[in-house]
Amino acid sequence: MSDSALASTPGFAEWSFPAEAGAVRTARTLVRDTLHEWGLAAVTDVTVLLVSELVTNSLRHATGPIGVRMYSRAGRVLQVEVSDPLPDPPRERVAEADDEGGRGLQLVALASRRWGTRRGDNGKTVWFELSLPG
Repeated sequence: MSDSALASTPGFAEWSFPAEAGAVRTARTLVRDTLHEWGLAAVTDVTVLLVSELVTNSLRHATGPIGVRMYSRAGRVLQVEVSDPLPDPPRERVAEADDEGGRGLQLVALASRRWGTRRGDNGKTVWFELSLPG
């Protein structure tokens, strides 16, 4: 997809979900549908996977609303942010071979261009960037 085609897409989406089990499925669906509308099929699967991991982490540790924001920067980078009211930043764990969890942040680190966390007035945001084709 060319940069001009990306420039003509809306390029911004934001949602808020209650801290309930259905949040992960709903987030995946909305992210997938939005990226399809934006013509970004090349990054859809990895974006959906990483959003699913981060929303699941928020759901496990936070009790308030979970926010997801996605936007294109200069048609070259997709920025994705997942926010929750828990102020503590997530910690990468070293998962043992038989552990069922503990690999989400490692996956985010390996699959994204960059990632990080930042504190806000009402909790924290975990973000990642993906390079866009073109």
